Amino acid sequence: MPRSITLALALGAILVGGGRADAQTREQGPWWPHPVWGPDDQAGGSNWITPEVVLRASRLVETGQVYELGQVYESGMPLFGQRTYAMSIPGSPTGGPFGRNNQLVYFDEFLCGEIGQIGTQFDGPGHIGTRMTMGDGSKADVFYNGFTREEIEGSYGLKKLGVENVRPFFTRGVLIDVAGLKGVDALDHSYEVTVADVRGALERQGMSEGELQPGDALLFRYGWSKYWKEPEKYNTNPPGIGMEVAAWLVERQPSMIGSDQWTTEVVPNPDPKLQFPVHQELITKAGIWNLENMVYESLVEDGVHEFLFVFTPVRFKGGTGSPGRPIAIR
Repeated sequence: MPRSITLALALGAILVGGGRADAQTREQGPWWPHPVWGPDDQAGGSNWITPEVVLRASRLVETGQVYELGQVYESGMPLFGQRTYAMSIPGSPTGGPFGRNNQLVYFDEFLCGEIGQIGTQFDGPGHIGTRMTMGDGSKADVFYNGFTREEIEGSYGLKKLGVENVRPFFTRGVLIDVAGLKGVDALDHSYEVTVADVRGALERQGMSEGELQPGDALLFRYGWSKYWKEPEKYNTNPPGIGMEVAAWLVERQPSMIGSDQWTTEVVPNPDPKLQFPVHQELITKAGIWNLENMVYESLVEDGVHEFLFVFTPVRFKGGTGSPGRPIAIR
């Protein structure tokens, strides 16, 4: 898709439910149907992961060194709002012994929580929507590619836009080290990363925005993982990208973005009338998925900014998101 089309898609999209109501129907709206993948698409940016992209990314591997980019799932990790995480081991042992001669025993675990939206978490197609006025005057909650809440909602999993529709990510990863550009361990609370910051970080790493390619995973480092063991500080007003960088990202056509904090975007938004609008611009309107609560320190220590990136969302049918174990390979 030409970048002129995606730019028009980004700039023409409704910010928070406004726009020309007379032009909005289920079949046609300001960001749907998708101009390339059509009205039935539920995979979004992962469609960019073509065989050509996979082969190109695989050629980035030179040493075979693997870097863990995800946090450990454990009790006490920072959680958004009242989300929960609890794991227990039923029984001791859970089962057995089996076999008169070998006496096998085993342990299982029981896991409870909003598993797709805790820890290192992947925001899928059905996670974020926008309430808006349609052409007939009715209100509708609209999600990626124009799917409405009535079409997707289900008590035991989403009927459409479940995370199982997202393809595996095997692509080039680019770390955009904004904290490194600023010469700090971590950016200040509520610092909004600008396009100038992004370009400066890329330049510092010997790269330019012109080198970015459709399907890349663009990963932002704010230094915020430093506070992972301090949940109160970690959860309070992290730095992040804003609407300016969101529009820039839509032009770049990444398969996904990610960061080392819990929402990737700046909190609070500088406009007090907006709440998490970058999520709407990228996920709902452009199908650019978001992986939060990552950690990049080992990459930074080794001066690695370009690598093979691998992440496979767990195929929870009807899930809004997924846990996972993202890795970088150089």
